[in-house]
Amino acid sequence: MDGIASDVAVGVKRSSDELLSGSLYNSPNSSVTANGSDSKKLRVEDSMDSPPSRVIHIRKLPNEVSETEVIALGLPFGKVTNILMLKGKNQAFLELGTEEAAVTMVNYYTAVTPQVRNVPVFIQYSNHKELKTDSALNQRAQAVLQAVSAVQEGGSPSSAAGESVLTPAPSPVLRIIIDNMFYPVTLDVLQQIFSKFGTVMKIITFTKNNQFQALLQFSDPVNAQQAKLSLDGQNIYNSCCTLRIDFSKLVNLNVKYNNDKSRDYTRPELPAGDGQPPVDPSVAATLSKDSTSLLGAISPLSAAAAAAAAAGRVALSGHSGPGGVLLVSNLNEEMVTPQSLFTLFGVYGDVQRVKILYNKKDSALIQMSDGNQAQLAMSHLNGQKMYGKIIRVTLSKHQTVQLPREGLDDQGLTKDFTSSPLHRFKKPGSKNFQNIFPPSATLHLSNIPENVTEEDLRLLFSNSGGTVKAFKFFQDRKMALLQMSTVEEAIQTLIDLHNYDMGRGHRLRVSFSKSTI
Repeated sequence: MDGIASDVAVGVKRSSDELLSGSLYNSPNSSVTANGSDSKKLRVEDSMDSPPSRVIHIRKLPNEVSETEVIALGLPFGKVTNILMLKGKNQAFLELGTEEAAVTMVNYYTAVTPQVRNVPVFIQYSNHKELKTDSALNQRAQAVLQAVSAVQEGGSPSSAAGESVLTPAPSPVLRIIIDNMFYPVTLDVLQQIFSKFGTVMKIITFTKNNQFQALLQFSDPVNAQQAKLSLDGQNIYNSCCTLRIDFSKLVNLNVKYNNDKSRDYTRPELPAGDGQPPVDPSVAATLSKDSTSLLGAISPLSAAAAAAAAAGRVALSGHSGPGGVLLVSNLNEEMVTPQSLFTLFGVYGDVQRVKILYNKKDSALIQMSDGNQAQLAMSHLNGQKMYGKIIRVTLSKHQTVQLPREGLDDQGLTKDFTSSPLHRFKKPGSKNFQNIFPPSATLHLSNIPENVTEEDLRLLFSNSGGTVKAFKFFQDRKMALLQMSTVEEAIQTLIDLHNYDMGRGHRLRVSFSKSTI
């Protein structure tokens, strides 16, 4: 992938005897020796060949890395339940609350270079299913973890050895400076990136000292803290547009206009204004005594590029033209069809053509409408389970998927979806671009007829081969959240029931949600 350091490996694992440790696991076969030999050559295997683990092994960490920085790698994906630091070896183990969270983390960092202090690091599944740490050896790391957990849960963090390890976020407002801004950064790009950590309420952008800056307000200071921990120092695009993040002295932003320079997502009725929107006096006073000019119009990124940037922070160069073709392998050849691949990959872009390979029916080529959508689909779907098998998604060398010659029967393995009415992103500025999330157990349902009840929907999704754990209607009852017991079940039911005929001209729309019930 363009821009990703060649020595960065994501989603790979090594055998138990090659892990470095200090007798910190319960299993007799799972020991890790803190003084293990460094001379042994690493055997690297693809982690997709064996089941994932909720324990993540992180290697090549920079010297003097803090526990908080390591924990921040996992925070966006779920609760971090344990940590083991091996500072002498520049390694750490991070245990997440669920295997699903760990899978999402590894999938995310498959397409995005994980960095700590601007140093690329290795992220991989551990051989171990659970992290058992000796509290005496790992006291400092445990204290930091407890502090982070306290902040996550709204409590006040404790201190270790009389030293405060993590202070509560002083404000829900972040001040963001973009260094090395090679590509334009829009409000939508910022909203998509930061909304991964919580509800973004307001954004104001401006220039100061010839630097593009923004003030961004979360609904909760804890979300602001998690975003700062995870994103400070990260690049929006490969090798450029570096985020420098600090807390603002403000606790509330006063946005007067919704346009390309400022936005209040809680008040869609605000006018667009003509010309530059004035900055609230309290904002101006906080920013500087000097005059602060607002940024002129930025040439906007396409919505697809903004979504790709948010989900994968991938470079726009290299794969942004037409012909974004993906190679998908390790498919369940007994179950997979062009239609099922069209539906699943269609969550992340408009699928043009699908070809299941004639001589290798566990592999398929999928042509997206452009390279950004291909990157987006790859970053979200690589490593997910479909029909009981963990699929692999990579970029193909092909520029297009060829249709079979006229008159040739290819047994329905190739299908052209160019004119499909089910494309989610064909309308410019579609709201679907703002609702692209990784596969999750919770599904968002829309276009529900008014006569359909909760029981109807629970039965429909249960009959598709899964267990419905929770359900919640939105106020207007045209939309709902429905939670399956696993991400795999949610993927299966989305494939089966997206565009399902509910009667009276209503076709059910199903997508993944970032919410939980």
